[in-house]
Amino acid sequence: MGHISTHVLDTMHGRAAKGMYFELYRVTEEKRSLLCQQHTDVDGRSSKALLNGDEMKAGIYELIFYAGDYFIAQGVKLAQPSFIDRVILRFGIADPSQNYHVPLIVTPWTYSTYRGS
Repeated sequence: MGHISTHVLDTMHGRAAKGMYFELYRVTEEKRSLLCQQHTDVDGRSSKALLNGDEMKAGIYELIFYAGDYFIAQGVKLAQPSFIDRVILRFGIADPSQNYHVPLIVTPWTYSTYRGS
């Protein structure tokens, strides 16, 4: 069975984003359901799979990264409101038997993502 994982890279400082808080939601027409919440580990990764096995279902998901709070904790002086605050990545799972690695590359002014495995 597949799983969902994530990894955050702080490209402003050129290192893994240790300690960034994030949440994972399942999104349906009726509601948004919180599935898990974690902080990234010392390598900027989710310390365990966000979903795996029977928890994996086809559908729409959102990862919400609290990037603004992370950069403030790193001592970065941000304008208020900050340009990048919460990064919301909405993605779909078509085949729950596959692995979905959803990394975030972020600075206080830009971000990008891609599908890993």
